[in-house]
Amino acid sequence: MDIKKLQTLVVDALEDVKGQEIVLFDTTHLTSLFDRIAVVSGTSNRQTKALAASVRDKVKAAGGDVVGMEGEDTGEWVLVDLGDMIVHIMQPAIRQYYRLEEIWGEKPVKLGAAKRKSTPEAAEAAESKPKSKHLAANKDEPEAKPVNERKPAAKRATKTATGTAAAKKPAAKKVPTGKTVKVAPSKSEVAAVEATKAKPPKRTPKAAAPADAEPVKKVIRRVKKAAE
Repeated sequence: MDIKKLQTLVVDALEDVKGQEIVLFDTTHLTSLFDRIAVVSGTSNRQTKALAASVRDKVKAAGGDVVGMEGEDTGEWVLVDLGDMIVHIMQPAIRQYYRLEEIWGEKPVKLGAAKRKSTPEAAEAAESKPKSKHLAANKDEPEAKPVNERKPAAKRATKTATGTAAAKKPAAKKVPTGKTVKVAPSKSEVAAVEATKAKPPKRTPKAAAPADAEPVKKVIRRVKKAAE
């Protein structure tokens, strides 16, 4: 029996009895005694025995050979020898103690991919798929590269509710605090200053004294204080 078909039968038989943590390893580079090794956990003695019986019955039904079985009396560790493949059915405590994955687990085999390729349903689906007569249809399609879409630039003017564009107002300059600011005078103030410079204020002249008038003499009188 083909090794791929044999490993598929074993995995299906273990899944039928709900085996836990099923792992499969390729051992062709480690030993010449067998090509595959499978490890699975059973929660009780009864389940380990049921898992071993399921593997034995399914392989025999498919025309495979079962070389031997060991450990059925205790049910803690049951070994099923299928010639090209060895199946170890163990309880969790025994599996954790012996750690067979560290000895044989250099090349793990993916169960899902192996099952999909080796199942008869997948083979029939591949054969029944009609092929196009056009040569371009049989070629593999190139991988689509992601296209970087450019985002449109944002418009500078925002539209109002009526649809017209509102012009942006220039931002007012900030006046720093603590500094004097010079303010230009208005036109009326400049005109008033220029008018005062052009026409000096008129002074009223004093009245001239007549020529015939005699000069006024000031008389100073001394008052003697009375004797006390």
